[in-house]
Amino acid sequence: MPLRALLLRAAALGAVGALLAGCTQQVGAGEPVVGNVAEQGYVSGDGATTILAEGRRSPAPELTGTTLAGEPFVLSDHLGEVVVLNVWASWCAPCRAEAQDLQQVYNEVRDAGVQFVGLNTRDSQAAADAFVERFGLTYPNVVDTDGTRQLLFHDTLPPGAIPSTLVIDRQGRVAARAIGEVDRSRLLGLIEPILAEDPGATGGGGSVGSNGAGGSGSGDAGGSDGAGSGDSGGADGAGSGDSGGAGAAGGSGSGGGGGS
Repeated sequence: MPLRALLLRAAALGAVGALLAGCTQQVGAGEPVVGNVAEQGYVSGDGATTILAEGRRSPAPELTGTTLAGEPFVLSDHLGEVVVLNVWASWCAPCRAEAQDLQQVYNEVRDAGVQFVGLNTRDSQAAADAFVERFGLTYPNVVDTDGTRQLLFHDTLPPGAIPSTLVIDRQGRVAARAIGEVDRSRLLGLIEPILAEDPGATGGGGSVGSNGAGGSGSGDAGGSDGAGSGDSGGADGAGSGDSGGAGAAGGSGSGGGGGS
């Protein structure tokens, strides 16, 4: 093989090795990684943080699933709240390092209309349960054994590493992302700007309706992608009453208690 080809191949292998050197540890309770980490292709994050302007946000996918406690979880049930979604695995050392800060910040902000949810990926039930008990996590954690729910976010700000943390605004749009381990300061730096936004404001990106992503919504949480009707007029789209849908035209929503 020519020297140039050998050098290029060696460089490529070195880069892959560096990427896969992140989360390969076992959970403290002795539970092993589920499958081969290198085959899974997941890596520890690089510390990058992204906060999108309101006009650049895309609707979050319709994430549904079952929590480690066996309870159903539907992301769109939390429209009107700021949602912090943390992707983690028990075998990931940075996930263990950030767990107590996640719980601490949740305790600080949950009464302000912020809901935390974990997305436990590529893990076993026993290892994940031991992790939750060890760190005293009180927010729901959705089971994502094969990683398919993590991939639902590929059209927004994808959580492309373990751990990753997303912040979803009150209109159901992915607003911010942190790749890699977070601490209290970094978490609050993601959450507080989103929490400070006008609850009725929209940036044209649309949001998840209670019946789907970016489409029409009805009932208590109407989609805010188009004209709204209900108890209040929408902002930017046609609306009437006291709490209608908001956003650019592109769907229909009926809001605020009594939408149809």
